[in-house]
Amino acid sequence: MIERTHLAIIRQIDRLGTLTEAADSLCLTQSALSHAIKKLELQLGVKIWSKEGRTLRFTQAGQSMLSLANRILPQLEHTEQLMQQISQGRRGSLRIGMECHPCYQWLLTVVSPYLKKWSDVDVDVKQRFQFGGIGALFSHEIDALVTPDPLFKRGLVYTPVFDYELVLVVDQNHALASAEYVMPEQLSNETLITYPVEMERLDIFSKFMLPAQCSPYKHKVIETTDIMLQMVASGRGVSALPAWLVEQYTQTLPIKALRLGKKGIYKQIFIGLREKDVEIEYLHSFVEMASASRLS
Repeated sequence: MIERTHLAIIRQIDRLGTLTEAADSLCLTQSALSHAIKKLELQLGVKIWSKEGRTLRFTQAGQSMLSLANRILPQLEHTEQLMQQISQGRRGSLRIGMECHPCYQWLLTVVSPYLKKWSDVDVDVKQRFQFGGIGALFSHEIDALVTPDPLFKRGLVYTPVFDYELVLVVDQNHALASAEYVMPEQLSNETLITYPVEMERLDIFSKFMLPAQCSPYKHKVIETTDIMLQMVASGRGVSALPAWLVEQYTQTLPIKALRLGKKGIYKQIFIGLREKDVEIEYLHSFVEMASASRLS
């Protein structure tokens, strides 16, 4: 029978790479670890891994067990953590998943008062998920998902927390800087700077350029907002960002925001929770405080 110990061994070997390190992290001897897996292999009639020198490689069966471990263990650990918190009268931790790169500045305005109100709740922010944002909620990698593009699935609840306009950012000396708005074809000769997000999830493409069958001259990816806007300010390209965020940077950088199209592009930011967690007090409070936040 596959037991939790087997899954923990498989996960740690994948994370750490060697039997010795995996055994140490699980407080087992290397001999005990190897014996547990050999016994399982005999019961199942399959090999879990093979050795190539000092390197361990999972077989197809081992890869299947690793996938199972990555799905099941976070849920078990999350439930055990909740049980411990209940028994000790604590609230635990709030793990926030971010699918909105420019929302970190906004999140700080929410987290600061939240931590003061909930002194026994730790906050962690995650951007990379093993199964994507939705999968991370279902697999209990995170407790709340901040996203501009909610996927409404059974078992999840989304709350809109604020609206914003997506604008084009150019330097003040740019040829388009005097325009009230820009059209897709006007970006055909521009270097477009974006966050490292799939093109289909970037609104500047999906809602603006692709419907008009247009594309930028170049597409450059930068991870941080500060560097992105420094590049724009120096005339190295243009970018599409929330108007509230751009307004903050116009006080220190020579940049200007332009409407995308005559009517503009408007979006909402949502916070997603697991439906069964909606009534948990510290999660409910986070959503309430986020909804009450004001962007300047």
